Formats: sequence, structure tokens, C-alpha cells
Amino acid sequence: MRAVSVAFYGLALGLLAIGLRELLTGFEENRCSMTYMFEYPEYRRVSLPRRVARLYPAYGLYLYGEGVYAQETRNLKLSGAPVLFLPGNAGSYKQARSLGSVALRKAENMEGGLHFNVFTVDFNEELVALYGGSLLRQTHFLHESIKAILRLYKHLKSPPQSVVLVGHSMGGVLARALFTLPRFNTNLVTLIITQASPHVAPVLGLDPYLLDFYRTVRRKWLSSEKLRNVTVLSVGGGYRDFQVRSGLTSLPCSTDDPKKISLVVTAVPRTWVSTDHLSIVWCKELVLATVRAFCDLLDPATRQFAEDPERKMAVLNHHFIRHPVSPVGETQKTTASFLEAPDAWSEVNTLRLAYTTPNEGQVKYFLFALSSRRKAYSHFYCRNSGLQDLTSWVYGCIQKNGSSCVHAVDLSTGTEYLPPYKVLVLDLNDLSPFTHLVVAAAKVNGKQFTVECEWQRQQSQSQTVTLPVPHVLSLGLTVSDVTISSSGLLHTVQLQHFHQVYQAFRITVASHCKMPKERLSNVYRLKVPWFREDSLTTIGAPSVTEISGMLHTSRPDNSSSAVLQLHTSPNCQYKVSVRTSLPKVLGQVLRFCGPMVPVYTAVTLLLACGRQLNFILKSGETTSMSEAVAKSYQPHKVILPVYVLHVLLSCTRFEEFWSLLRLPQLDSLTPTVPDSSFTEDLSTEEWPYLLSPLLYLMGATVAFWGSALLRIAIRVLSLILALLHRPSVSRDCGTFPLWTQLLIAVSLTVLGSTMCAALSIFAAFMCHLYRVLRLQMTERSLSHMLNLAPQKHKKAENGTVDSECLTKPSECNGTPLLSETVLQDVRGDLQLHLCLSVLFTAPVILSAPSLLHWLRNMRYSTQLDPDPCWPHFVPLIISYLLLINCNTDRLAKSKLLRAASWLPLPLAVMMLSFSTLHLYRITYFLLAALVPMALCCLL
Repeated sequence: MRAVSVAFYGLALGLLAIGLRELLTGFEENRCSMTYMFEYPEYRRVSLPRRVARLYPAYGLYLYGEGVYAQETRNLKLSGAPVLFLPGNAGSYKQARSLGSVALRKAENMEGGLHFNVFTVDFNEELVALYGGSLLRQTHFLHESIKAILRLYKHLKSPPQSVVLVGHSMGGVLARALFTLPRFNTNLVTLIITQASPHVAPVLGLDPYLLDFYRTVRRKWLSSEKLRNVTVLSVGGGYRDFQVRSGLTSLPCSTDDPKKISLVVTAVPRTWVSTDHLSIVWCKELVLATVRAFCDLLDPATRQFAEDPERKMAVLNHHFIRHPVSPVGETQKTTASFLEAPDAWSEVNTLRLAYTTPNEGQVKYFLFALSSRRKAYSHFYCRNSGLQDLTSWVYGCIQKNGSSCVHAVDLSTGTEYLPPYKVLVLDLNDLSPFTHLVVAAAKVNGKQFTVECEWQRQQSQSQTVTLPVPHVLSLGLTVSDVTISSSGLLHTVQLQHFHQVYQAFRITVASHCKMPKERLSNVYRLKVPWFREDSLTTIGAPSVTEISGMLHTSRPDNSSSAVLQLHTSPNCQYKVSVRTSLPKVLGQVLRFCGPMVPVYTAVTLLLACGRQLNFILKSGETTSMSEAVAKSYQPHKVILPVYVLHVLLSCTRFEEFWSLLRLPQLDSLTPTVPDSSFTEDLSTEEWPYLLSPLLYLMGATVAFWGSALLRIAIRVLSLILALLHRPSVSRDCGTFPLWTQLLIAVSLTVLGSTMCAALSIFAAFMCHLYRVLRLQMTERSLSHMLNLAPQKHKKAENGTVDSECLTKPSECNGTPLLSETVLQDVRGDLQLHLCLSVLFTAPVILSAPSLLHWLRNMRYSTQLDPDPCWPHFVPLIISYLLLINCNTDRLAKSKLLRAASWLPLPLAVMMLSFSTLHLYRITYFLLAALVPMALCCLL
């Protein structure tokens, strides 16, 4: 049976390892360019009022500088536009150097002495993503920092009235939390840019303060009309960021609020790379996009950031959503006149144009007649490479003279940047005022370039094809493919039924060309209509390339599916194949449901302890810890009641009855649809319930192999402890007298009340661990002694061995000798306490963030305030201490054992129902099981 369990959980461990490997490494290499400082960075501390310095001794405000600029700003007489960088979880204020250095170099090329003053806040690298008790304190300090920054500009005639905030990780959440403060003036901040900030929900809900903080921020931003004037841009890191998935970076807001923009960095023009959680701060491509936006937002008249909300949106759309190549604000179609000689003009009568400039660089203009194409075609597609600096290159002719156009209107404002070239797609329905299209091919700066244009029928089967994706349960055994035989430049593949985050595919695009020659690169864009999470792949032709087909968000409605857009080479054939990828599916399951795995692990450990109690109740003995944990995978007993309760709550009457009892709502997975939290009646997604057996298996696997590692660690530690202790043969080794227990309990209670409750929990855990180590030492000593002792059995008259001799210990000079029974008692106690020890680790791990926070801030305050473990740590440590003296005989004689053995299963169901988001509740349910077990030691 043990071999079967090891094989079963070994296979499950393999699946878990595959998913983890895909989650942690299954993405593109880091293609971000590093930002470098050309002079030594300096951080000048900004003096704050005494009251602020006294209230927040661990925090600080700094001004970033380099070289001459740092010397000029030594006295803090500033005249630039203020930008404040906010570090995130465990982030350093020195992370502002990438933004500050690029902003400083960019300002050197700006006219009129326009520049930026980049400030940064030191939050003492606190773990605010895991401990929410300091979030409100950081928010208040941020408010004081903004007021201190604006005071530095009082000497100016036109001082700035607001500060632009750039927040990384939890720093972005703090920026939005500013507006929840009762005395905060909303005019102080009108633009916020956040990088990899989890706005929808915390990654892990480890304490109530963190979740309350999020609830307050979300409620404020959804209810306040004043905040509609605040422009917020949220940028997610993509699949490289496995710490904060990009779906969490979506801003919870109403759909009719256009000033809130959420996107993934892979969709940012001229960036097109995925970043991990730290590199998003220094990724040169993204930093350049941010600083370019800042430069375009400066008002030369005031030398400060423009306050016009429409201009802010225009600039952010220009640099982060769709880069039209032309300067910001040039949305009006301008007229142009052409004076070139007739020999510079050529009329194109074919369906496609492919032109590469010769070395001498003659100016060429190509005319495309519209009258003969309007009925047969719907769009005109054109692209060029090497003309990145040329903003105007496609025109609509309004006056023609012979073979040339005299007057035309610039149509290039709709141009879009792609990695190897610029692309323009024109709808012929919008071109009724024009007779011809003009494509300019003029050599710029001596660079050679290529222009390719064609007429298209975008709704035709040759341009747009539908490809149903395989079912997620096909496990890669089936393939959906389509062959594109058309020689067009742009094709669209509708990936039918691809709209859920748990789907993951390997999309293979193979291109075959008729003749070898130099061609423009192909661009494959995976486009998601409901969220800005596009990803681009650039490859030459002919080639075979693989694209990861995964989503950051699920489709909010039934209107669309993901689209694969192919910018292809002419005279080439393309085959698109889609196959389900099991590793990527497992990676997506862990990416979106990973926080639920610890709950299933705790459920497994709780049921394992319940199984031990049932064994003691029935036979007075225990089973091995590995067997107890292995047989605690019981989805029919745990998952089925939770799903039944979920179905019942979907009924209106039962939900009203549930609310009447003031019971909390069932925990469910954080919604995977974008901008969903503004919808109060959003239905719970069903697919996580279907994945519950798999998640339960992963949690049970962690419990099984984690308990095995703990068993090995205890054996190793017991060998070390044996050097300090004499061997013992008593099952009561490592126990404490009653007065010692009382003294330890009082001491730990005082310690937890005056310093840190998590420290008391850890100390109580160590006391119990000492008991387990002593039992392990005793078990080893007894095993060696009994192996060395001669086994003499008294034979009965009929020649058989007397069974009484096997169990009754013999005596020597009136003293009982060791027997197999003593060893069995010690082994039973050891298995019981091993199960308790692995269960005790759950509260210790859950309280570890507050302990780490207290240790890092102990020089500023010896007491953790607020303490998420108060006051439930008191019964927890008392239960720990009472269970130290517990053994199987005492439990078997207890009157409360039957009730204590019945509790784990309903508590496991409740834990699974109410703790998937509120992870800190796991401790409450474990405490509800430990208290009756501790009472069994007394009654």
C-alpha cells in the first residue's frame, strides 16, 4: 500500500513540477535593454517636518540626481516638473535611478530648459504585499511627502500644483489609496502610472488588514465621481512576471471611465517585450515610453505638467496604446501639394506594389486609382520599412493633373508601429472624397527602404479564416490546422472558442516560399479584443515558429475570441497549427489558482490528524504519518459539499436565508475578466470548481512530500540533538511539568502582547518540535536496545510460545525490563506528534510575514502594531503547549475524543469554503480543531 501511495503522489508531484516549471520558466527570454547611469547616482534626503519625522522614523524622501545636476540641486531650489517614484513590496527607493537617469538625459535635448525633478520614497523595504498593517501608515507618509515636495517650489512664480506618481508593485496601490484619506486634496495628484501593481486583489490574502485596505480603495474609486478626472495608467509585466499576474493589474473601474487605462507591456508600442516583476522598473524600452510621455505632457508656458485631461489621454494613447508615428496632437488631416516632375510619378494598376529604393535614392510617388477598386475591395493595406522618421507617406488625392497629383490630404495619421515596419490600413468607405491614393517613397537620411501595398477583401475567406481550437482535455493528441494559400500581405485567423484563461496552446506557424529572396520580416500578433494584452512575434520567411497561446484575462461576454493576425510575405504559403499544451495548461492553472493550493494542503493535513484520532478511538493505536496523509485525499467528502453549497447559494431564497444568518459569502477565485469588480452582480466563475479535484491533488501532494521532508529533517536534527542529551527510554521525554507549562504560557502571552504574537507562535512551535525530536531519539535508542537484547520466550506445556510473555515485561530485581510494547508506545506517540507538528507549521508559515516585518522594524518599534495574530495567538499557544504532553493512551481515555475526531471533516469543508481568498482564516479553522484536541489531554 505504501508503494502505491508513493507511486501515486510521485506522479502527482511530476504534474506539479511540470506546472511550476512552466510557470517559472515557460516564457521568452528577457529581451529588455538595461538602463545605464552615465554619472554616479546621488540621493539627496529631503527634510520633513519634525512631526512627520517623529511619526515615521523608518521612512524617508529623496531627490534623485547625477553629476552636475546633483550639485545644482544641492540646496533643493528646484524648478523642474516633479515626479515621485513609489517602490513596491520590499522595494528600494534606489530603484528610481532608471527613471531618473533617463529623464535627466532626455531633458538635455529639450528646449527652454524644461526638465524633471525625480523624487523617491524610502519605505524601509517593508513586505507590504504580505503584511498589510503598514499600508495605511505608508499612505499617510506618502501624503506628507507630496506636500513636502510641493513646498520646495514655493519660490517659483508658477509653482506646480500637482505631482505625477509612478508606482511599482504595491507602490501603485498606495498611489490610488491616497484618495481614501479624508484630508487629501485630489488636485495634488492628477496622473498616476503604475507598473505591475495588483489593483484587483492582493496576490495572497495573508491578513485582514491587507484585504480591508483593498476593499476601502476599491470602494472609493468606484463610488467617487471626482476621481473620474484622475488619469491612471496600469501596465502589467506579461508572462515573465509570475509574482503578479497581469490580470490583477487591470484597474477596477466602470466601463464608461475612459481615463483609466489597463494594458500589458507586450502591447506597448516600441516596447513589445515581457518583463519580470523587477525588470519592469529598469526595462529601457518601457522607461523610454514613460519618459517620452512625460516630455509630451510638459507645458512650455508653465514648465510643468499639463493639467488638461484630454491632452493626458492623447499622450498616453500615443505612447502606450497606438503609436501613430506622427507627433502627439496631429490628428487633423493636413493638405499637401506636390511639385515633383511627372517622371517621379507611377500609376499602379496591379493588385500589389513591392518597391525597394535603389542606391541613388530617387523620389518616387505611386498612384492607386480608387474608382475601379471600390466595389471589389474593402481595404487598402500598406507598410514600409526604413521610413521610421517619415510621418507622412500616404495621401488621398483631391486634384490630379495628368499622371501626377497636385493637391492631396495626408492620411498617415492612422499609421501603426510594428517591430520591423510601419503599417497603415485604410477603409475604402472612408475614402469617398478622393480619386486616388498616393504612396510616397522618398529616401530619408540615405537609408534604403521597402514599400509593400495591396488591395484587400478583409471579410473574404482568403483574408480571414476561422480555426476552432482543440478542447483543453485533448491533451495535445488532436491538432487543428488551416493552410493559407493566398499570397496577400495580411491575414486574420479567428481562433474560435479561445477565450478562457485555463486554455493554453502551442500555435505553430510554418511558412513556405516559392523562391528564395530577401523579404521583409513576418509579424504574428496574438490579438485579444477585450483587453490590451497583445503579443507580437517577428520572424523571417520561410520559417517555422511556435507561439504560446495563453490569455491574461477571460472574455467578459460571448462576443469574440482571440485572433491571430499574420503580416506575411507575398508568394508564400502559411500553415497554422493549434495544439493543446498540457504543461502550459498546468502553468495557467497554477498562475490563476495557485493561491488555493495552500488551502488544500491545510485541508489534507487537518484530515490526516482527524484520521489519527479515529485510529486511536477505534484501536488505541496510530497509523504512520505518511499513510494518514496519503489517505486524506478525499475529494468526494470535501469538494462535493462545497459545490452543493455553491449551487444552493445560487438560489435566491437560500441566499436570503444565508444573509439573514449573517454568514460570510463563500470565497471564490478572483475574477479573471478585466475590470470586473465594478459589477456587483458578477456571477461566480464555474471552471475553478471543475478544477477542484486537480487543485486538491496538488495540495495533497505538497502535504505528502512536505511531511516526508519534515520526517527526514526531524531524523537529522535528532542526531544532532543526541550530542547534547543523554538517551531516554521513556515515552514522556520532552514533556513539561504543569507549572512549567503555565510559566511558558504566561511568558509567551506577555511576549506576544508586548512585542509580536507571531514570535510567540514560533516559540510554542519550537517547544513542540523539541518534544518530537526527543521522541525520535527515544525511538532510535529503544530500537537499538531491543535489537541487542536476547529474545527468550517461555514455552508452554504444549510447546507453543506463551503469548503473555510477549507482552508482559519481565523484571530484574523488581524493576521492569524493556519490551516491544514500550517501543510501540513510543512509536505511536511519535506518529501522533509528527502529524501534529506538520499541522502546526501552517499557522507558523501564515504568521511569518508579520514576524519578518517586526524583525526588520524592531529598531524603530519593539511592538508590532497592528498585529494580525492578536488575539487568537493565545489559545493557539496554549493548545500547542497542552498537546506537548499528549500521548495515545491519554487520548484513548478522553471523553472528548469522539467529538474531537468528528470535527476535522466539517472544519475542512468550512476551510475550503471561506479561506481560498482569506488565507489567514486557515489558522482560525485549525484552531477550532486544535482546541478540542488539547482539551482531550485534560478531560
